[in-house]
Amino acid sequence: MRRSTFVRAGAGAMFAAALAPLSRAARARDVVEYTLTARDVPFSPVPNLRFDGRGFNGIIPGPVLRVVHGQRLRATFVNRSADAATIHWHGMILPNAMDGVEDVTQPAVREGASFVYEFTPDPPGTRWYHDHVSGGLERGLYGLFIVEDPNDEPADTEFALVFHDVPRLSTIDAAMAGTSHAPMVDPLNSPEMTAMKPNDRMGDEVAYAAHCVNGRSYPNTEPLQVKVGQRVRLRMLNANPTQTRYVRLAGHRLTVTHADGNPLARPLDVDAVRIGVAERYDAWFEVTQPGAWLLQGLSSDPLAFEQAVVVHTPGMENATPKASPQSLDGIEFFSYQHAGGSATATPLRGDREFSFVLGGGEYASSRWTINGAVWPHTPKILVRRGDTVIVHFKNTTGMDHPMHLHGHNFDIVAVDGTRLAHPLVKDTSLVRSNGGTMTWRFAATSPAGRWLLHCHNEIHMMDGMRTEVVYVDDAHSS
Repeated sequence: MRRSTFVRAGAGAMFAAALAPLSRAARARDVVEYTLTARDVPFSPVPNLRFDGRGFNGIIPGPVLRVVHGQRLRATFVNRSADAATIHWHGMILPNAMDGVEDVTQPAVREGASFVYEFTPDPPGTRWYHDHVSGGLERGLYGLFIVEDPNDEPADTEFALVFHDVPRLSTIDAAMAGTSHAPMVDPLNSPEMTAMKPNDRMGDEVAYAAHCVNGRSYPNTEPLQVKVGQRVRLRMLNANPTQTRYVRLAGHRLTVTHADGNPLARPLDVDAVRIGVAERYDAWFEVTQPGAWLLQGLSSDPLAFEQAVVVHTPGMENATPKASPQSLDGIEFFSYQHAGGSATATPLRGDREFSFVLGGGEYASSRWTINGAVWPHTPKILVRRGDTVIVHFKNTTGMDHPMHLHGHNFDIVAVDGTRLAHPLVKDTSLVRSNGGTMTWRFAATSPAGRWLLHCHNEIHMMDGMRTEVVYVDDAHSS
């Protein structure tokens, strides 16, 4: 056996500089070692705004972590914050004890304590990491994690972009009680806006004080410099706790190649990328002429213009960037149906089949339910190793739900009654409001244990919309 070698990775600030290729020496190492320290962080993405945040290694978002697929990760988590915390490795198929879910896979790490997460990250792609104890994600405990795929087509340059927001913490309790007065701020003519019924009272909304990209708000965001002739890759994460994002680059079409880090069966060209809470998309564009353009998170919020970054060619640093309207009127945006195409419906075959009705959320209610129950009384998905599992969702509420499955990838095989010709491999997917349906298929081949399935809207999850997948034939399952 050859002796393992290690790299201790630094914790530089999160900014939008181009991601440099990993060196040959870094690629040859067996183990990549990081230390991630959670601590309280004063955060000011715009002048005259101070947010009592909480970040990894003193920054929000935390540092971009990178390994090559096949390398082992050893991450020492040190908690120096005022509250208990964990790290969930979102999108990873890993040992259950490494999944980082408080009171399901591990006790929370208390102030002053530490915990070592060690596993071989799989599958490759754009993943992320975040706290899985209530309050940590809202305050800033998250970061992007790139597992490089040696089989990927190389880009001329690529950027890691975290779209995130500063919540008004005083509105979270009201949102959990269903009595918040914060408005919806999705872009005009978006599905979220058009789905609203007259006199809708959306009491679960959180209000936000600033919208950010990589820790700053426009015009203070770090620009992205590109060159004419380059093919540019964007790795984008929506780390907002509650809201979908629509990302558009003025003057360009974007070619989406990966969803949640997983390659699409066929790339899709769009004007804008719709990114639900916790979703990631890899999108490419070509620089065909000199200029300056805004890459924006579109929104009807008056603050929305702050969630933007300038993309420019050399010599255009001071040019007024071309911008996009804060509306989806007449533009083509990414959707599961468009990416997957339609197919003739044939019977789905599985060893186990489950149907979940997503409900609750009435005004002044603190219950978001699965089949009428809230966690921990929701029905569980009990599987045996090797099963093919079919899960049907029907959403009876007035809000989309970004449903996330830990420790597995699933195929989206049907949306709103239409079978997809090319199922999308995902770990998080938006189930449409007001009667929307979705069907997943996944293989029960992950390590033994309890794996959470929940809505990644933090308000909905904390108010009960979660269940779990349990391997009933494994000795260590419970």
